[in-house]
Amino acid sequence: MRFFATTGICNPEKHYMVDITSRLYQMETMIDKGEYFTINRSRQFGKTTTIVQLKKYLEDKYEVISLDFQKLSAGSFKSEETFVKDFCKLIIGKTELGLKLPDSINEQIRSFSEQEKAEKRLIDLFGVITKWCADSDKELVLIIDEVDSATNNQVFLDFLAQLRDGYIARESEGAHAFKSVILAGVTDVKHIKSKIRDEDQHKVNSPWNIAVAFNIDMSFSAVDICGMLKDYEDDHHTGMQVDEVAQYIRDYTSGYPFLVSKLCSIIDNSNGKLQWSIYGIDEAVKLLLKEENVTLFDSLMGKLTNYPVLKEKLYRILMNGEVLEYLPYDEAQKQLRMYGFIKEQDGVVVISNRIFETLLYNHFLGENNDYNDIKQTASYEKNLFVKDGMLDVKLILERFIVAYNQIFGELEDRFKEKDGREIFLLFLKPIINGTGNYYIEAQTRDQRRTDIIIDYLGKQYIIEMKIWRGERYNSEGEKQISDYLEYFGLETGYMLSFNFNKKKEQGVKEVIIGKKKLIEGMV
Repeated sequence: MRFFATTGICNPEKHYMVDITSRLYQMETMIDKGEYFTINRSRQFGKTTTIVQLKKYLEDKYEVISLDFQKLSAGSFKSEETFVKDFCKLIIGKTELGLKLPDSINEQIRSFSEQEKAEKRLIDLFGVITKWCADSDKELVLIIDEVDSATNNQVFLDFLAQLRDGYIARESEGAHAFKSVILAGVTDVKHIKSKIRDEDQHKVNSPWNIAVAFNIDMSFSAVDICGMLKDYEDDHHTGMQVDEVAQYIRDYTSGYPFLVSKLCSIIDNSNGKLQWSIYGIDEAVKLLLKEENVTLFDSLMGKLTNYPVLKEKLYRILMNGEVLEYLPYDEAQKQLRMYGFIKEQDGVVVISNRIFETLLYNHFLGENNDYNDIKQTASYEKNLFVKDGMLDVKLILERFIVAYNQIFGELEDRFKEKDGREIFLLFLKPIINGTGNYYIEAQTRDQRRTDIIIDYLGKQYIIEMKIWRGERYNSEGEKQISDYLEYFGLETGYMLSFNFNKKKEQGVKEVIIGKKKLIEGMV
C-alpha cells in the first residue's frame, strides 16, 4: 500500500505523489533549446524527486548524466586534480547503473578515476567531455544535485567556468558541449561566488551568468493536491470532500511540497484519530508545529540565529506590520527567498505560508519577556474562555481590556500599533495553545489594520485589531470586516481598537452591520 513520503525521494510506485508531468515538460522545453539553468529552491521542496523524475522523462531522447555532489567530500575540492579524479569516479559509478559511454571515453574516464596520484586537471577532463559530446549517439544532459556541497571553494567555480566556456564555444563556434546543464540546490551560485571572492573583487561577476532564469512553479496547487488525494481516496474510501480538503491544505502550506506531504502523513498515520476534514487538518497543523526534530524547521530557525539581519526583517513584517516593497536585488531579501521564508505577492514581501508564519510568531512571542504579566493573566484564566466547545471571544476581549488597564494603565503617545498587536497575541496564545491555531491574514496585515484568524475546534473566528482614528474611520473598518465575514461565511466578527482619547468609552459592545454582528472592544 502506498503512503505519503516526508523524507528522501518520492517514488510513484511506493508513495502518493503530485503529478509533476507538466513541470517536466516545461523543463524539457528549456533543455530542447539548449539552455543551462539552476533549480534553486529551499530545503525539502522536491528538488531531488524532480531530478529523478526528469532523468526518467528524458532518457529516451537524451543521454542524461545525473550526479550528486553530496557524495564528494571536502577533500574532493582540495585541488582540481583531486576533483577530476573523484568526479570521474562518480561517472564510472553511473555506468554501473546504465549510463552509456563510448568505449574510448569509458577508457579515459576510468583511467582518470583510477590514477594513484591525481594528476589530471580540469582542462584534461573537459577535453574528454568535448570528445564524449561529439561521439555520443545522443546529446548529453548533465544534472548535478546538491551543488551546495561545493560552496566555499575555488575549484567548483573553475569547474563552472569550464562549463561556461563550453557553452560559449558551442554557441559561437559550433563546438561540441553538453546540450544542457542543470544545477540543483538551495544556494544560488551567485551566493557561492560572493562567499569566496576577495573583498576587492566584484561579487556579482559569476561564471554561471550564462544560465537562464528558472521560473517554473514547483509548489503544489490545489488542483495538484486534489489529484494526489483522489488517488488516496480511491484506495481508502474515507469519504473526504477531496476538493475542500485539498484547498484547505493549500491555504495552510501555499503548496510547499514537504508541508503538503507532512500534513497528509500525519492524518494518514493517526489510525483514524484525525479525519480528512477541515478540523482534521487544523489538528494536523497543531501537531506539526509541536513536533520536535522537524529538519526543515530546524534549518529555518537556525538561519535566524546565524543571520540576525534576516531575523530583524521577519520581525518587522510580522510584529510591526511593516509592508516591505519586493526588491529582487536586495541582499537580505534574496537570502530570505533562498531559504524559503518569503515570497513576492503583488509587489510586496509576504511570509511564504501560514505554517511558517505561525512558527515565526510562536518563536518571536516566546522570546518576548517584556510582557510576562499579561501572559500569566491569560494562563490563569484560560479555562474561562471555552463554553460548550466554543471559544468565547467576547469574554477574551473583555478580560484583555481589564488586564491591559491593570498592567499598563492609560495608552501613551509612545504606544505603537505593533505594541498592541504583540501584547494581544501574547494574551491570546496561552488561551488557544494546545487546542487551536491562529494566523495573521496577509491580505490585511499592515501598520493600520491586522486581522487575526483563529481556528479552534473546527470553527473560525476573525478579530480585527487597529488604532482608533475617529468614528468615520471606524465605520469604514466595520464595513471592511463585514465584507470579510461574508467571504469566510461567518455571521459574527470581532474588533479590538486602541484609543488614545481621554474621554473614550472603554469596554465591549455589539454592533449590527447589515446581517452581520460585530463585537467591538475598545482599550
